[in-house]
Amino acid sequence: MFIPKIYKSQDQELMKKIISENAFALLISDKEKLSATHSMFLLNEDNDGFYLETHISKANFQAKVLKDDDEVLCDFLGAHSYISSSWYEKTNVSTWNYEAVQIRGKVKLMSDDELYKHLTKLTFKYEKTQKCPMFVENMGDEMVRKEMKGAFGINIIPTEIFIANKLSQNRNEFDFENIILNLEQSDSANEKKVAELMKKNRSSL
Repeated sequence: MFIPKIYKSQDQELMKKIISENAFALLISDKEKLSATHSMFLLNEDNDGFYLETHISKANFQAKVLKDDDEVLCDFLGAHSYISSSWYEKTNVSTWNYEAVQIRGKVKLMSDDELYKHLTKLTFKYEKTQKCPMFVENMGDEMVRKEMKGAFGINIIPTEIFIANKLSQNRNEFDFENIILNLEQSDSANEKKVAELMKKNRSSL
C-alpha cells in the first residue's frame, strides 16, 4: 500500500486500535491464485513484538493451499468518509479520508490446542458484552472440538506494517474546520467518527 509521507504513521498504538475496532478484515493470498477471505482477527503481543491470528473454513480455497511460511496480506479498514471539494475555500479535487492498516506476514499454522485457545479468546472478546454470554467453556468440550474440525487456524508473523492515517492534514485551517463541520452535520455515524478523529489528530500535532 502506497502511503504519502504526510499520511503515513508509525504509531503502534494507533495500529492496535484500528485492528481491534475493525477486526473483521481481509486475509489475502496469491498462492496458486489470488484469493481473499473476510475473517475475524486477534492481535497478540509477545516478547518478539506482536502477531495476528485468525481462522477460516477448511472448505475455503486458502485453507487447502496455505502452508507454513507462505506470505499473506491482512487488510484492515478503519473509519472512512467521502470529502467533497465543495467544502474547500478554493476549487480542488474531492477525496476520501480514512484510517487503514495493512500487514504483510508469514503463515504459521495453528495446532489443535492453539486453535482451541484462539476460539476461546475470540468468543470471550465478543460475548463478554452480551446479556447472557456464551463462552467456549460453557459449550462443552466435545461440541467445541467437533466444530473445530471445520476450522483452519492461522498465525501471521508480521514482516511489513503499513499504517495510513489520512485526515485532511494537507488542508488549510478554513478547509479543515469546514470539513469537520460538514461531517458532523451528516447522519452517518462513520462520517461523525472521521470528524472526531480529525479533531483529535489536529490537537495532537
